[in-house]
Formats: sequence, structure tokens, C-alpha cells
Amino acid sequence: MRLLVLGGTKFVGRAIVEAALARDHELTLFNRGQTNPGLFPDVEQIRGDRTESLDALAGREWDAVVDVATFIPRVVRLSVDALRGRVERYVYVSSVSVYGDLSVAPLEGNRVAELEDPNSESLEDYGALKAACERIVEAAYAGRALIVRPGLIVGPHDPTDRFTYWPRRVAEGGRVLAPAPPDAPVQFIDVRDLAEWIVHATESESSGVYNATGEPSTFERLLETCSRVAGSNAEIVWVPSDRLVEAGVGEWMELPLWIAAPEFAAMQRASVAKAVDAGLTFRPLEETVRATLEWDRARETPRAEGVGLAPERERELLASA
Repeated sequence: MRLLVLGGTKFVGRAIVEAALARDHELTLFNRGQTNPGLFPDVEQIRGDRTESLDALAGREWDAVVDVATFIPRVVRLSVDALRGRVERYVYVSSVSVYGDLSVAPLEGNRVAELEDPNSESLEDYGALKAACERIVEAAYAGRALIVRPGLIVGPHDPTDRFTYWPRRVAEGGRVLAPAPPDAPVQFIDVRDLAEWIVHATESESSGVYNATGEPSTFERLLETCSRVAGSNAEIVWVPSDRLVEAGVGEWMELPLWIAAPEFAAMQRASVAKAVDAGLTFRPLEETVRATLEWDRARETPRAEGVGLAPERERELLASA
């Protein structure tokens, strides 16, 4: 399979390229060469800025394109127009954030969000923007478009550190603040599982919309796994969510994976049955935690700012728990 990847050297794109190479596909990467430019030296890489022009791809054809990184409809339209007639299938990596009502479990047929301002490119409209991008792809590649909606993507090389915070923090030991109740749902997918399935689904000429996140788990299982893998003696201190809200703790970012707002209560309970039927599989949680922890300990890239409880903030909260 001749595969064009828009991006291909950062986290999800990187994992997709690795999965495709493992299956002996012929790859072309189109990117600006600014992120990990020395990665994949034996893979064809064409330089260009997709937000401005894809003229560098003129005269070429591929069996499929994988569009990983953008949430801006204008940019997706540029890609669709430039590749029309020269790419047989279009794979767009979207998000479960597209769903218009996240107080109920996301299911592929549910309503998606709509942009109030059709000209918006604000990250605050992320879900609605992703939904608009999906519509552009589906309109241009009817029956030949694969729309993938992951939830939180985790694992080695994750630049967001939202999942990485937990294996790292538990490995450090001591008293670890966690949001009660322990059986609160958490849902995420190892980037390698996602990438392998995207390549498989593209090979299989799958089309339509698929939720592609992990099977729902619990905070307690996640932290127990982190402790076991790290050999940590951490003491998990469960603090009720209402107290965390009262203390002004920031959901999702300051305390990763924690969601208290009722309007987002079901975000981590997305159904993945359709993707599982289409071949999506999941490696053991222990493997994801171990690989994430090993990468974090050896990483050369800086940690994400503003993610996770600062040590002094955690101590303050624990003292009043």
C-alpha cells in the first residue's frame, strides 16, 4: 500500500509510520521538517506547509492518506482539494470531543457539535471544529473516508503528559492525591494500539466513523497498576471530587484524567464495540504504564507545562483532606 502521511514525526503520526513500516508499506511523509527531522531517514519525506499549499505533492498518487494533526477546517479543505483524484482513501484522525452531548456515553451515531461561528479557528471550539473537518472529508470521499475518533491517547512520546503524570507521580512514592471515587471511569488508548488499528483498517478499506479509544477502566485500577509496575510504596489518598472543585483544582489538566463537570461526565465511557469488531485490540495496561515510565525517565524533551499537580499544591490539598 502506498501511504501518504500528513505529518508523521510526532506522537500519533510517528506511531502510525512505525506501524505501517512494520507491515512493509511504502510511505511518503509530508511535513515542514521541524519536529524530529532526523526520524525515519529511509522514508521519503517531502517538505511543505499544509496550512498554505500542498503543491509539492503535485503529480503523485497514493492508495490512502492519513491526516493526523489538524482541527482547522480550512486546512483540511486545502488537503482534500489538493489530493482529490490522486488519493483513493482519506483517513482522518478526529476525536470523541466532536460529540455534542458528553453527558451521555459517546456512540458513533450520536449528534456532533456545531460551530456557532463558522469562521472560528479557536481551540475553545475544538470539538465542533473537528466535526466540521469530518464533514469536509466525508463530503469529498463519500464511501472512501475513514473517520477515527480517539479519546485520550497515551504512551511513549506523548507530548501532553496527561497520562504520564500518573505513572511518574506514583513511582515517586509518598502520599499521592487521587480524585474519589476510586471506581470513577478512565478511558484512554495506547498510541501503538491506535496506530496499528488505523493501519489495519486502512488496509481493510474500512470506511465510516469509529470511536477508537480504550475499554473503560477505573482510577483505582490505573493507580494500582502504576504502583505495581513501578514497585512503588505510594499511599493513595482519595479526595472527594466536590472538595477538589471547592479548592479550585483544574479538571483534566491540573489533575489529569479527572472530570467532575456533569456536562462531560460520560466522556470517558465511549463505546468502542464497532472498532473492536473491526479488529481493534488492546495491550495490557501494565505494558502501557511500563513503556510510558521508561520513556519518561529517559526522555530528552521537556515536560509539558501546567499538567499535573505541583508538589506544593498537592501537599496543601492533602493537608486539608
